[in-house]
Amino acid sequence: MSRVLSLFLSTFASVAAMTTTHAETFSFDRDATGALPEGWRSGVTGRGSPKWSVEADASAPSKPNVLKQSGSGFFPWCVRPEVALENGYVEVKFKPLTGREDQAGGVVWRWKDGDNYYVARANALENNVSLYYTVNGRRNTIKYVDAPVPGNAWHTLRVDFSGRKMRVSLDGKQYIETDDDHIAGPGAVGMWTKADSVTLFDDFRYGIGAR
Repeated sequence: MSRVLSLFLSTFASVAAMTTTHAETFSFDRDATGALPEGWRSGVTGRGSPKWSVEADASAPSKPNVLKQSGSGFFPWCVRPEVALENGYVEVKFKPLTGREDQAGGVVWRWKDGDNYYVARANALENNVSLYYTVNGRRNTIKYVDAPVPGNAWHTLRVDFSGRKMRVSLDGKQYIETDDDHIAGPGAVGMWTKADSVTLFDDFRYGIGAR
């Protein structure tokens, strides 16, 4: 092999390594039903009694199981506590089932603890997509926009974030692009609901990629 070709292949390999996206996907299909999936932690910001459990569901995008939140609380959450992600993306498929006060499905990132994190959510009762930061247990609105969120149907919610920049997409369409610096540094990632929302989740994904 010539020296020039060897140098080219070495450079190509280095570039490929830098642009490779590291991703994890959780479909909950190997987890025992009726309980929290292994490696996850659940709780609530504020008061309440959330209930996160793996359940079988015939409508699951990846059969047979989903993760279901069927309790209630101010802001129930379920996270992967060992993750330390600062820049990248988080994505989930969710299906809002019922709720008189709310029918929400959301994702969290840069989660430091149950009182400090970013959250993006879509709401079937309000037909909108919203972006918030939660500090010291208080949720603060960054931006929200109208968007169609039919109930009892599966949707895909995704957030891409790098430094101060954030983009929120629903079902493949970007609805929010903005900057915010209230929460910096790495944190955990996970899912979120509000109030009496009964919501199904599937195919939770997060990753680190070149932007």
